[in-house]
Amino acid sequence: MVDALRRQHPAWRLLVADHAPLIASFLQRTFVEPNVRVMAQSALVEALEDTLFGLREQLGEQAFPKGASEYLNDWAALERGWLRKFYPPGSDEVHFDLTPATERALSWLASLTDRAFVGTESRLLTLFDLLQQMRQGSETDPQARVRELHKRRDAIDDDIARVLAGNMPLLDDTALRERFMHFTALARELLTDFREVEHNFRALDRSVRERIALWQGAKGALLQAILGERDAIAESDQGKSFRAFWDFLMSQSRQDELTQLLEDVMALPPVAGLQPDPRLRRVHYDWLDAGEHAQATVALLSQQLRRFLDDQAWLENRRIMDIVRSIEARALGVRDQMPPGDFMTIDEQSASVTLPMERPLYTPPAKLVLDNLTLLAGEGELDTTALFDQVRIDKALLAGQVRQMLQQRAQVTLSEVLTEHPLQQGLGELVAYLQLASESAQAVVDEAVLETVQWPTETGTRQARLPRVIFVR
Repeated sequence: MVDALRRQHPAWRLLVADHAPLIASFLQRTFVEPNVRVMAQSALVEALEDTLFGLREQLGEQAFPKGASEYLNDWAALERGWLRKFYPPGSDEVHFDLTPATERALSWLASLTDRAFVGTESRLLTLFDLLQQMRQGSETDPQARVRELHKRRDAIDDDIARVLAGNMPLLDDTALRERFMHFTALARELLTDFREVEHNFRALDRSVRERIALWQGAKGALLQAILGERDAIAESDQGKSFRAFWDFLMSQSRQDELTQLLEDVMALPPVAGLQPDPRLRRVHYDWLDAGEHAQATVALLSQQLRRFLDDQAWLENRRIMDIVRSIEARALGVRDQMPPGDFMTIDEQSASVTLPMERPLYTPPAKLVLDNLTLLAGEGELDTTALFDQVRIDKALLAGQVRQMLQQRAQVTLSEVLTEHPLQQGLGELVAYLQLASESAQAVVDEAVLETVQWPTETGTRQARLPRVIFVR
């Protein structure tokens, strides 16, 4: 088993890598210390280039010959597994994150450094409290629980009496420093545990996607199997612990209490003398951030199931679905071991190019030859007066007349406009008014009321009945 871990575990491979000091120090400084969960490739490449530049100045240009992006891709390769390389939803840029194995290796390396002192009292008290919690939490006898509660109440009453009497036992500087260092270690370990919890949820999401890609049966059977696995994860020890932790931390009162406790403890002179990391003042917000990443992974799993349920093209586009799923199945088949050479071809992968000599030559259009005939004057008797009787309706003038009347009132009807400005061109001018009303957003047509419009002609008077048209300012 140990030999298998030496050959396969990413943490062990990191510790024996050629550039292990560079990898461990860079990842610790970039991800662990500032509690960065995800970093874009551009920012990570820039940070690594700065580190490599400083090392090359000290060790020479040949110390690290490859570029930063090559090193990052090498660290994220499947055979190493020190970084996770992925595309987050809604982004087309590659992002990187630490794997749980890498963070465990970094945590173990940090534990090798010399400590100012090894605290044992606080750990012993923690162990004692854990044993008491387990015994009291598993006690089924009500009388035994009542006796234990009375015992604790008597101890609290004794403490109150001693304080009122002026006897207040205080922790000395050594005890304060020891407990604070214990708290720091546990807080860091909790952040490490979150990345492993997120990794386990992500593995569940990955297995769900694989089963959906390869599923050929009914939806109901697949959903029953997937939801059963999801419930098993939620009801597991890890799932219950994470849910209880998340519910506890999401309480606003608990957050305020943690903030106040951290402020009070960091202000104590023995603790301030240790020069603790300022980020410890907001470590509970780092826990929230890490927990949100785990919750986001669970949300991706739910989204995948919802998309599967909403897929209404399962039957209509069965041929397309079969092709897509065959591609997915083939991709999953070669995921762990890429075949040599080209194993898939895609037509029209590049842009089409047309060479200049492939274009057709210019072809002049054919010229029409007109017959050269002499035009002769006709002898027909035609009445040409109709050509001079044509009139032109000036719609701009009509619109100006309407605007002029709207300056004096809020609204005006078409009949009122015609009373002020009678029709000069007859029916054509009336149609022009109606066209203006239809094109204007400030005009209303009342179909329930009919109005009569009259205009004079050479042979008498004509009239028309039409719905009331109202122009509004």
